[in-house]
This record gives sequence, structure tokens and C-alpha cells, in this order.
Amino acid sequence: MSGGPTLFVLGASHHTTPIELREKLALGPDKLSGFYQRLAAVPDLAEVAVLNTCNRVEFYGVARDTAAIERLQAAFCELQALPPEMFNAIRSHATGEAAIQHLIEVSAGLDSQMLGENEIFGQVKDAYADAQHRGKVGPVLNRVFQKAFQAAKGVRSGTAITIGQISVANVAVDLALTIFGQLGKTRVLLLGAGDIGEKTAKAFLSRGACTLTVSSRTLEHAMALASTLDATALPFEHFSHHLHEFDVVVSSTAAPGTIITREVVAAAIRRRPSQPIFLIDLALPRDVDPQVGGLENVFLYNLDDLAAIAQQNLAARTAEVEHARRLIAERTKSLWAHLVARGIDPTAAPPTA
Repeated sequence: MSGGPTLFVLGASHHTTPIELREKLALGPDKLSGFYQRLAAVPDLAEVAVLNTCNRVEFYGVARDTAAIERLQAAFCELQALPPEMFNAIRSHATGEAAIQHLIEVSAGLDSQMLGENEIFGQVKDAYADAQHRGKVGPVLNRVFQKAFQAAKGVRSGTAITIGQISVANVAVDLALTIFGQLGKTRVLLLGAGDIGEKTAKAFLSRGACTLTVSSRTLEHAMALASTLDATALPFEHFSHHLHEFDVVVSSTAAPGTIITREVVAAAIRRRPSQPIFLIDLALPRDVDPQVGGLENVFLYNLDDLAAIAQQNLAARTAEVEHARRLIAERTKSLWAHLVARGIDPTAAPPTA
């Protein structure tokens, strides 16, 4: 038993976990609700917020006893049917001041696959708001998250880590230009009506793509997004029959498994001889069967592929990392001193393997 409550973060991210394993970690909406319900039964877990994105699953919390952190991990592994030794091999964990620093770095985009990317800030805010709505956030996490948001904004405005905007959307468009030469005749299909897919579709339109079609499992969502983008909507159950009509397919659904199979793409290719198809899989779990990439005249890129390409263009941002880390360290020490004064234990150890 520690001398006081322990602030902690526990999870796994792209740093140690390939996309094949991140698929096993990802919590869909139903599973996320079920996980929060399980956590309600974990003794001595005073507060908790779950950050669940394509690149990470992390649990931020306050434990009255450090054994509660181990029980949280056990509950997650049981829910995901994940061998505990597998999670132990990829997890990261921190307590106290280090947990605060990690949250700020994540919120600022400093810990992202694409340094300085914008989406993560909104994802952290959404995770915090969701945990609040579920009644899982108390005075400590409220303070930590609010101050982390302020610090992240300060880092982004006070450094150049966002210079030369690098994003999934821009990398995808550049790849399309390499494949097709120009986009004036390029027809784009967007599967899913989520934020990252919408941004990618907008990037294609801004660079001159010929037409855009939107398809979502909820037709009303597809029609609403199509209306805002001056696009057309396609019923989701029909998209596979029309795949051959499109040059670029951007897929970012929340489906629990593959929706674009090798057979479907092979049939589409046969109906468009000598014309390539560019598939951009932004989903996790992945929407496109990886075997599709082996087909002739098919170009398939997933999130990890796009991130690897983006890393080649980060010189200007990388020079700002140390500056950003110094700013974060200052904010972290100030917030940690405030929490210690309120009884959070700075000496508590992370969970053992």
C-alpha cells in the first residue's frame, strides 16, 4: 500500500506495437463502454480516463493502491482476450510527474507518429469529456487534464513543431500524384464519415480531384457529409459493386474487421484493365485485407505506411523537439508540485510485470 493516491498512466502505443497488434488492443464503442463498466468493479481505482486512438490505448488514472493498476491491466487483457505476457512486452507505464509529462507530450503531438499532428489534441479532449460524462473523472484528473490542455496549446504556439504541416491527408495526396501524375481526372471514394477520412477527402478535392463519392454504413451520415463537400452519396451495401469506378479509395470506417477483400479488389481490377487503384486504409482495425497489396496495379497504404513516409520530412520540426520538451518540463513541475501539496504520492512505483 502506498502512502497516498497514485497518479498513473498505463498503455501501449505505436512506439512498441505494430499495427497488427494495435488492432487487437483497439476498443470499439461497445467494448469501451463494457470496459468502463468493468473498471467500476476494480477496487481502489478512484479515477480513470481511457484514451483510445489508432496509435495508442492508454489509461490515465488515480489509484488508492498500486495493486489497482495491475487489476486494471488484468481487466483489459481479459476483455480483449490478450495474453498478459503479450501486453507486458509492449506496455509502457509511468506514475506521478512522469505521467503528467507524458499526457502533455501526447496532447501536444510530441509523442505522435507524425510529430506535431493536430488530430491528437481533439482526441485527448474527447477522451477526457467521455470519461467525465461517465462519472469516472474526479478532482485530480480534472486538474491534470485541464492543465495539460493549456500546456499543450502553449507548446504548439510557442514552438515550430507544426511547421510544414505534415498529415496523413497530405502524404496520401502526394502519393496519389506519384501514381496518377495529376488528379484532374481522379475519382475518389470515401468509405466512412469520420474526421480523418473527411480531412483526407478534402485534401484530394483541394488538389484538383475530379469527383468525390461518400459511402457510410449510415446513409444519412454519408448524405450529410456529401452535401458539405459537394459530393455524391452511395449506399454502403453497394460500394463493392462500384469499386472499379474509382481511382482512389479512402477507407476509415469503424468496422470491427475487413470490409475490402482481395476478391472484391481483384474483381474491380479486372473491370479497369491497365488503370491502377490507390487504397488508403486509415482504419484500425484495418478495413482492407493486407493481401490486397499483392495484386497487380493496386497500391495499398495503411496508417503505419503513411507515418513512415511522413517521418522523412520532419527536419524542421525535429529541431524544435528539445525546445518543446523544455517547455513541457516546466509546466509538468509546476502542476506536480500543486498535486503533491494535495496528497498525491510522488514515490509510488509503477505496476510490476
